[in-house]
Amino acid sequence: MKYTVGHYLATRLVQLGLGHVFAVAGDYNLALLDEMAKAKDLEQVYCCNELNCGFAAEGYSRSKTLGASVVTFSVGAFSAFNAVGGAFAENLPMLLISGAPNNNDYGSGHILHHTMGYSDYRYQIEMAKKITCAAVAINHAEEAPCLIDHAIRHALRNRKPAYIEISCNIVNQPCTAPGPITSITNNLVSDDASLKAAAKACLEALDKAKNPVIIIGGKARSAGVENQIVKLADKMGCAVTTMAQAKGFFLEEKPQYIGTLWGEISSPGVEKLVTNSDCRIYIGSIFNDYSTVGWTSEIVGEGDIFISAHHTKVANKEFSGVYLKDFLPALTSGVKRNSTSLEQFKAMKLPTKKVVVAKGNAPLNTVELCRQIQGIIDHKTTLFLETGDSWFHGMHFDLPNGARIESEMQWGHIGWSVPSMFGYAVAEPDRRNIMMVGDGSFQLTAQEVCQMVRRNLPVIIILINNRGYSIEVMIHDGPYNRIKNWDYAGLMSVFNAEDGHGLGLKAKNGDELAVAMKKALNNTKGPTLIEVAIDPEDCSPDLVIWGKRVAEANSRPPRVVK
Repeated sequence: MKYTVGHYLATRLVQLGLGHVFAVAGDYNLALLDEMAKAKDLEQVYCCNELNCGFAAEGYSRSKTLGASVVTFSVGAFSAFNAVGGAFAENLPMLLISGAPNNNDYGSGHILHHTMGYSDYRYQIEMAKKITCAAVAINHAEEAPCLIDHAIRHALRNRKPAYIEISCNIVNQPCTAPGPITSITNNLVSDDASLKAAAKACLEALDKAKNPVIIIGGKARSAGVENQIVKLADKMGCAVTTMAQAKGFFLEEKPQYIGTLWGEISSPGVEKLVTNSDCRIYIGSIFNDYSTVGWTSEIVGEGDIFISAHHTKVANKEFSGVYLKDFLPALTSGVKRNSTSLEQFKAMKLPTKKVVVAKGNAPLNTVELCRQIQGIIDHKTTLFLETGDSWFHGMHFDLPNGARIESEMQWGHIGWSVPSMFGYAVAEPDRRNIMMVGDGSFQLTAQEVCQMVRRNLPVIIILINNRGYSIEVMIHDGPYNRIKNWDYAGLMSVFNAEDGHGLGLKAKNGDELAVAMKKALNNTKGPTLIEVAIDPEDCSPDLVIWGKRVAEANSRPPRVVK
């Protein structure tokens, strides 16, 4: 078979297990899309705009090896850069593939459309270098295979986005055939001496510890070690908690699971237990102003163990060149059982979790809303939590083994969930995909619901209409937090047009919500948007506390330099 540059790129994606690539057409990428279409088993999924296209690829990467989006030069790529920044912050591998000007125009002095109005076209790749782990510009067909492989290899190894720019007139030019995919996917191997030394230091620390506890952070998933953490927890028998960004990264039906660690809004008893531990094992943890509730809760001690993607730290010793995927099995093989922390947790007198059922005709509140959402979460559910109040409600859901929660707590882009959920649902159409999103967030990226309709994806969208940006209200209120109301449920008829099967429903009380939930579960031909009316003052108590602490952190006065 003869290969072109575009066909080579598409074949590599297929070899990696991708069945889809997301795209928005533009004149600099049209020939590229034609060439990529020659690859069998790679479907092009079209999006409403480039921001959504990038987030769709990010959502796809939450399930598959990586995600990929194809956009046009400047006017397309600039918009997609926002989503690329999110993928970088969230440690998700994806490719942003951009068409570029004809290679004859480089250095010619020509001024082209869709550019900044000057003849140097290197500005886009220079921008991309700041938000990716690798950025390549392909201006000649013979260099394409090497540069494409370079970008993909770095995205996979670093669990970060990479950028590929291809001149529009070479995408259909011949190039060499792709070799075995293992040349790209072979993982980095830990330094053996450092690995053994790190494992020895950790085991010595654990032998001295009285009540160790495992704390799972948001980078655990990107390292692909969730199953290894379960094996370590089973061997140790100690208590296990997840940080907010890692909710769902540990099997919650396991007896060792005790809840969420999130400062003063942690699950009952969790912060106290972690504070009193003499050896905290942090795995893939991220400490930022959000995860520490405005820097009020960063629980770190001299006896703690920090295991991150590329290095391990024990007390005052640091071991680099040690990869998480290699280190956890080494640690598990030598660790001894110590269930003291779990026994201490079980001995605590904690408040009983009460499930209150509201009267069916009472105005709907968030407690009743979450109770009914809990009722439809099964082992095949993936729940996307939009930036905002949904984060805090989501921490209280009980997840059966197999259920997933996805959030974006490092980047925190409102509106992220709609296109990201779309991308994820393309990858996982058979899961029960549910999204909690506020009205303010929804307005940023609402268009991508029409693509759910187009592909008959049975996503359940719980849209909380409380007339504004609740999370911003709790941090710093002002008139800018109020938005124009929409008929959100009514939008579904617009998106359906003449051939769609989406449902738009409204619920003002528990009875109406129960009926809407049943209809949503039975609608297998398209998305169901349930617009729930919630009082603007009704939000999670955790959000109120968290918002106050973050506001205090944001408003710290400038340091006085003497």
